[in-house]
Amino acid sequence: MTADSVPAGADPRRLLSEVRTLSRRVRTDQRVTWVALLVLAIATFAAIPVDWFATQVDCTADGACRFDRLGTMVFWPPALLLSYGIIAVVYVRIARSRGVDARVLPYAITGAVLAGVFAVACVWVRMYLASHPVTADSPPTAGWILLLDRLVAPAGTIGISLLVLAWLERNPALLAYTVGYLTIVLVPITFGWRMHSSVQAEFLPPQVISGTLLLLGAAGFALARRRRR
Repeated sequence: MTADSVPAGADPRRLLSEVRTLSRRVRTDQRVTWVALLVLAIATFAAIPVDWFATQVDCTADGACRFDRLGTMVFWPPALLLSYGIIAVVYVRIARSRGVDARVLPYAITGAVLAGVFAVACVWVRMYLASHPVTADSPPTAGWILLLDRLVAPAGTIGISLLVLAWLERNPALLAYTVGYLTIVLVPITFGWRMHSSVQAEFLPPQVISGTLLLLGAAGFALARRRRR
């Protein structure tokens, strides 16, 4: 009994290994993660002065305050739509310059839908507070309501959309980053930084922390991409 040698190029195991290697290279070339994080970081920092100067605060003599974050409600829905549009365009251009396609459309659609959810939530909260004003005697807000509020807020919806992007890119590093980001945003973790000078100042730490996390993530993924080249 004789056995003919099988050419290396026809070895099924080697062919499968080459296909897997090529698939990994394509997925890597499709990733422009730093672009998404950078655009969203810019939007987050741009929202800070808008929220600060457009927040209306009305305090009574007994210390009860009512506030209306009209700037946040007006700024974020179009800002998110614009951000995801820019991300989609840049993703496609960079991916095509590398000779591959970009699987970014589901991510952009998810972001747009979440922007709509945020807009609807803002309208509902505004109507609810108009009929149920918060006073000094009001009971504390339930924890699950605060968690839901942070989840549908811009920082929370950004995290949810990043989960979709991590799935599309098959990107474990982005998944780990997003889990950490959502943990800090939803808990929320302020690293001990608090401001009590005004109602506007109370919202500043989480906004700066969220924007900084996105900016650091963009820098980290851009650096990792450069080292792989």
